[in-house]
Amino acid sequence: MTGWVAIAGLGPGREDLVTPEASAALAEATDVIGYIPYVARVAPRDGLTLHPTDNRVELDRAAHALELAATGARVVIVSSGDPGVFAMASAVFEALEAHPKYAASDIRVLPGITAMLAAAAAAGAPLGHDFCAINLSDNLKPWALIEHRLRMAARGDFAMAFYNPRSKSRPEGFEKTLNILREECSPEHLIIFARAVSTPDQAINTVTLGEATPDMADMRTVVLVGNAATRRVGRYVYTPRSAT
Repeated sequence: MTGWVAIAGLGPGREDLVTPEASAALAEATDVIGYIPYVARVAPRDGLTLHPTDNRVELDRAAHALELAATGARVVIVSSGDPGVFAMASAVFEALEAHPKYAASDIRVLPGITAMLAAAAAAGAPLGHDFCAINLSDNLKPWALIEHRLRMAARGDFAMAFYNPRSKSRPEGFEKTLNILREECSPEHLIIFARAVSTPDQAINTVTLGEATPDMADMRTVVLVGNAATRRVGRYVYTPRSAT
């Protein structure tokens, strides 16, 4: 039996936003590996072994998947959103580089709907022109690098999407982010706080940079910052495609 590893995105939350391709891989899988809450979204069934693990063991998780596939298992590594956006796809290839004996493994990356795109769709079209995504967690990179990228993105007048803006262990990071944006941008820049997008708890709150406060974000929130041309039309927010 030939094994494989599929790295699947489960979308931002709503079940109908899981792609048919990801659902098909899960239906064929013998093993599902991932962070505890993501594995919990996969229904148990006969012939399927679930392997929930903690959030900070990405490389161990990836190596385990490669090891199982080498024995003939059909393994799906689950992430939320898209597995290539601050998720498990890069961890798998990092593990592959560390374990060259698995170089011939059959690895498939299955795209999903990442949280920033679901949030943008819920708000209108705030990412309608050039934009960037920045992970505000300093667990895997120093804060100085985050600050540098924030300033460069703001000076380039990119719309921005922020992942992992504020947690109980990192409450100060998002306050620093807002202060940096206030130094670089107009106080009229629009900011969208999109919490629990595509779930029954979804909440979309649009304010100006001058009105934004750190407690508007948590780990279930994606923060979208418009560029200088981003504006409201009715209850929607959009960035014109002709923005310069």
